[in-house]
Amino acid sequence: MKARGAVAFAGALVAVLCLGLWLGGHPSKLPGFLRDAFVAEPAGLTTEAAELIEGSYYRPVGEEELSNSSLQGMIRELRRRHDDQFSEYFSPESLESFNEQIEGRFTGIGLTVVPVKRGLRVTRVFPGSPAAGAGLRAGDTIVSVGGDSIAGESSTEATAKIKGPEGTEVTVGVLDAKSGKVHQETMTRAEVTLPNVSSRVREVGGHKLGYVRLLSFSVGAHAVLADAVRKVQREGAEGIVLDLRGNPGGLLQEAVLSASVFLPEDEVVVSTNSRSQGHSVHKTVAGNLPPLPMVVLIDRGTASAAEILTAALADNGDAEVVGTRSFGKGVFQEERDLANGGALKLTVGEYLTPDGVNLAESKGIHPDVRASDDPQTRGDEALRRSFEVLAGQVGG
Repeated sequence: MKARGAVAFAGALVAVLCLGLWLGGHPSKLPGFLRDAFVAEPAGLTTEAAELIEGSYYRPVGEEELSNSSLQGMIRELRRRHDDQFSEYFSPESLESFNEQIEGRFTGIGLTVVPVKRGLRVTRVFPGSPAAGAGLRAGDTIVSVGGDSIAGESSTEATAKIKGPEGTEVTVGVLDAKSGKVHQETMTRAEVTLPNVSSRVREVGGHKLGYVRLLSFSVGAHAVLADAVRKVQREGAEGIVLDLRGNPGGLLQEAVLSASVFLPEDEVVVSTNSRSQGHSVHKTVAGNLPPLPMVVLIDRGTASAAEILTAALADNGDAEVVGTRSFGKGVFQEERDLANGGALKLTVGEYLTPDGVNLAESKGIHPDVRASDDPQTRGDEALRRSFEVLAGQVGG
């Protein structure tokens, strides 16, 4: 009886202590032996430090501000320790901005970028956008926003500073690709809708050749890509140049569905390895269009889902790859919602091409035919070379 009574008393004590903690008691008020039992490190230290700062710092500090800073600090440590430039913390505001981009619309200055050490390298400037009006060009690097350096920041953090309400101004420091000098440009933000796909047909060497450009793998990209391919086929295209230059990627599922436009059903598009999700193989689904000779045009701005599609078309569809080597992103991320309305975009695994290549380790996709555009000329040398290669395929 005494033993059972002691156990019952201990259980009651634990229950009371748990209730007290649940009702808001701070762990620092507990005796040392209980604090050690109830407070997991480093979570307890984080909570204790946050409350000390809130209560004692010489200027008012909000709970939300501290929470965001703590989360950003964790991500910065992941990025530093594991050389991971892709994991990010989204505050509720930046999450909304990120989702707008995935949906293919945003308010900003009208360009696509990829992260580099000094900031954001411009991969494409949309015609008629504020960035085009300011003279920004592909190859330029944005190194500051509002006078503050963005070196080392995630692409989401940096682009969130560039975006903002329509009609407001933003000043960016631009490292000119030609002169190597930094100049300041002030632009008025505007609503920008991504012209995600463009297409046309041109005649080369007596052959009608189609040209389709895809800018990102946002929601529904595969459907508009299929429509564009059908359009050039109806106009008599005997082959297609698929231009993925400056395409930063997007949704993995859109890459798989886009590959399904061109490849037969049940072809491997990409495989993934993840500590939390295991091994998965993603294959094409039904609905492919009649096959045509194809060239894929890439550059250093071709990344992520764009690289997945390129590799699938080259490995499974015998497409020739023209351009310069791609970005080389061999990992994928998953968005996890947080209680504050924000989210973590965490690197959760690596992906492999159909031939089993990790593109980070291989430093990107290396083209079959090397060609690059000279920004100082009016023509597009890389595109011209792509059409020459495709004409050779069609003629052969």
